[in-house]
Amino acid sequence: MTVPDYSPFISTHLGRHIGIIAAVSLPAPCPMSDLFAPAALSVSALNALAKQLLEQNLFGLWVGGEVSNLTRAASGHYYFSLKDDRAQVRCVLFKGVAAQLAAPLQEGDDIELTGRIGIYEARGEFQITVTEVRHKGLGRLYEAYERLKQRLQAEGLFDPARKQPLPARPQRIGIVTSLAAAALRDVLTTLKRRHGALHIIIYPTAVQGAGSEQQIAQAVRTADERQEVDVLIVCRGGGSIEDLWAFNEEVVVRAIAACRLPVVCGVGHETDFTLADFAADLRAPTPTAAAELVSPDRRQQIQQLAAWQRLLHERFSQRYFDNAQKLDWLARQLRHPRQDLAARQQRLHTLNGQLQQAVSRQLGQQQQRLQQALRQWRLSRPDTAAARQQLLLQQQRLQSGRAQRLQQAATRLQHMQQLLDAVSPQHILERGFSVVTDSRGRVVRDSHGLRTGQSLHIRFAHGETDVRVGVQQQRDLFE
Repeated sequence: MTVPDYSPFISTHLGRHIGIIAAVSLPAPCPMSDLFAPAALSVSALNALAKQLLEQNLFGLWVGGEVSNLTRAASGHYYFSLKDDRAQVRCVLFKGVAAQLAAPLQEGDDIELTGRIGIYEARGEFQITVTEVRHKGLGRLYEAYERLKQRLQAEGLFDPARKQPLPARPQRIGIVTSLAAAALRDVLTTLKRRHGALHIIIYPTAVQGAGSEQQIAQAVRTADERQEVDVLIVCRGGGSIEDLWAFNEEVVVRAIAACRLPVVCGVGHETDFTLADFAADLRAPTPTAAAELVSPDRRQQIQQLAAWQRLLHERFSQRYFDNAQKLDWLARQLRHPRQDLAARQQRLHTLNGQLQQAVSRQLGQQQQRLQQALRQWRLSRPDTAAARQQLLLQQQRLQSGRAQRLQQAATRLQHMQQLLDAVSPQHILERGFSVVTDSRGRVVRDSHGLRTGQSLHIRFAHGETDVRVGVQQQRDLFE
């Protein structure tokens, strides 16, 4: 975009206004030496004149650049810087205009805007009051920032699990920053104020410009190799994203992530976030805040120690008073052994009398219960004489019946024995009969089933013999 050359018009206009203000602001009559001195303007008059000149002559312009240092106030207004690679200008975007944007402003947005170009008179700051915004996409630097952040985050360099805790009472503190940086003075002043006995080691490095990222990374690595401090502060003051860009370089981020020392990163202002902040073990909003985070407050420690001392004194005093009262009470309870022996003897005599009374009372109650039980037993005892007579009669009947049953059983057994003898095979054999069996022990009842040469067994009334079947021969009639 080509910007018109307003310099001739501004020069003429400015000269005319200065003449008017000088004519109006001439002082009262003065010495001759002051007649030719220029009239002085107040600061507010100068800012008002500059604002009037800018608003009347720079209007209708569109300005393009990248959003930086974006802040949204509680009121809803936005404050930011619009910058390119060589300059920046402060801008304010009020809530009503911001609500009309298609998308809210983001850090690093590449935009074009127009509005009232003027001066904020209260602080004399050149600024643009934005009335319209056109988005052009993410700025080059912010886009590179996001790409590197996503890649390193995927590698786990920003993982909270790898963060180290800060030492509670460090003795030696290392600082990585420029020796000429105002941030170093702020950090040293804060450390001295909070704890003057701390040992400070500075690892000097450039914090912006070409090659500064290599120097920062080397300083961090040097502190890590020497291991001569308890905690390390990496810091620098505020600035634009270009000024802080060295702390977004990959070599710095990896050096901080690999450092074995606890690292606190305090770069820029509270709204500035660098990749070094994500890699560090703890991010501080400012270098001064970093110094406060790593250093114990000596005054607070002294106050805490004094509070503990007072508490300890109160506890010991209270314990002393309690034990003194307890000792006095025990002293009052302490008596001569004779007194204690007499008291115990009296107590024993009392207990003995109580025991005798209790035993007598218990014995009387037991005797009463026994007499009552005897009376109840006599009243409920049955008459056993008739039952005993009946029992004797039943015993006699039982004995008589048992003898009769035994006689009957003996008679029946004798009869059965006689009957058994009558049908006994042995009795039959005694009458001249015999029993013939084959070799398998089967009784032979019919001669037709016999065969010649077959073995038979014959049992007689007295004795037995084996025979064999032979051919039948004609025998003599009188044989």
